[in-house]
Amino acid sequence: MELHEKITWYIKSESEKLTLRHHAYHNALFVENERKKTRSSSPKNLKSLKKPPHWLDNKKFDPFYVNKHAKTIAHSIAKKIENKSYEPFEPSRNMIAKSSGGYREVAVYQIPDAAISTLFYHRLLSKNKHRFSSFSYAYRDDRNVHFAIQDIAVELSQSSRLFVAEFDFSKFFDTISHDFLFDQFNKNGFYISEEERCVIKSFLKGRDQGIPQGTSISLFLANLACWKLDKQLEKEGLQFARYADDTIIWSQDYTKITKALDLMMDFSREVGVALNSEKSEGISILCPKEMRSEFYKTKECVEFLGYSISVNNVSIKNSSVIKMKREMSYILYKHLIQPLKSVTLTALKIPANNKDEALLSAICEIRRYMYGNLSEDMLDAYLSGRSNRIFFKGIMSFYPLINDEVQMKSLDGWLVNAIFKAVQKRSKLLTAHHQPRSHIFPFNASRKELLRGCNRTKIDGKRLLKIPSFLVIYQAIQKGLVEDGITSVIDSKVNSYNY
Repeated sequence: MELHEKITWYIKSESEKLTLRHHAYHNALFVENERKKTRSSSPKNLKSLKKPPHWLDNKKFDPFYVNKHAKTIAHSIAKKIENKSYEPFEPSRNMIAKSSGGYREVAVYQIPDAAISTLFYHRLLSKNKHRFSSFSYAYRDDRNVHFAIQDIAVELSQSSRLFVAEFDFSKFFDTISHDFLFDQFNKNGFYISEEERCVIKSFLKGRDQGIPQGTSISLFLANLACWKLDKQLEKEGLQFARYADDTIIWSQDYTKITKALDLMMDFSREVGVALNSEKSEGISILCPKEMRSEFYKTKECVEFLGYSISVNNVSIKNSSVIKMKREMSYILYKHLIQPLKSVTLTALKIPANNKDEALLSAICEIRRYMYGNLSEDMLDAYLSGRSNRIFFKGIMSFYPLINDEVQMKSLDGWLVNAIFKAVQKRSKLLTAHHQPRSHIFPFNASRKELLRGCNRTKIDGKRLLKIPSFLVIYQAIQKGLVEDGITSVIDSKVNSYNY
């Protein structure tokens, strides 16, 4: 296939991806507005369809325009690459808030430039991925985040206690030394053609250091920059897992684990990337709570990529649990509390005949958040063996490798309690608006009665009011994991997860 034909294919693929994303946004917005209309005869705050601001800055950000002119654009870019004059246009720069505080700059390149970046990323990866360490899990098509978690969990479970070292680099992408990076092109058996070198350097042009975030080619470069560190850790006999700049290292030998610290410090100086002193835990001893230790710094678990891993359990880390609870609390507030906060009620449907449509809407949205597009009946059929295969897309598809049933039961208890409290608050607000409903379901129910009543109620023959269960979706994912493997139970967008 000629270069311009490959470029055309990648441009069309990139355009179609963004087009589908925009259509999904459009459809979700339409459905949400329709839901609001059915709940009120005069709904407020209906959202309007908007295009991303950078689409208006240049036509080549607009996937509909680019898809239409893909062949012409591809021919032009192919000629520039062949005569070594290709340079990407200035990207749109967005500041993304970081969970740890501050902001991260992410570059959004014009669609043709993003396509070139993806094309050359795949070219470079396909002929060089065998050179990368087996313990490097980021930005590859033969590894993913869940493989890393599984490997760590298995290794840690085989020791009653061991030393662990946790490291994180500060502004890893932004501060990688170009001299160090370019020096790697000619070392360690990597195959990088002259054409590929020119394209790489064109994406780095205008920078004194660092690689841009938001473009595929940087993913290959990030792994290339860490190759030397990975090999040094392997030569020292250390076990580790690295996902981009997040690294966890473990050993039963204290001398070896201290050597890991020396290697990380040397790498930091050589590459020009500082260790993040706030997020780097350093060396600790990992052991169960009940086990005594002579080491001053002990911990029961390590946190890595959204998970909390101990020698006994794999759980969802606490900060992620807090985010999940916050999201579900907002859903309850949005449906049950917020509409009653106004001084006067306008065109709201008041609960009657032991039915509250707002509660039904809230539970259905929580179910979509947890299960994706799965229903209670679909899960029952799968768990009982009446159905052979289902697809997981809800929040729990982020965490297929957990085995902490106690945590799942605790989350179920929290959810029932959160719904009960929201219903009681709704009852008080209705009474304040001279619409007392404390004599009907669900407002007259205790926690147990609310759970029992919601789980037994059927609407049009479906268990739409049944309170979703973390334990149930966990059991379904575990079944899929055993029968079909990790890739069968994770969301297809796994590589875009924000851990």
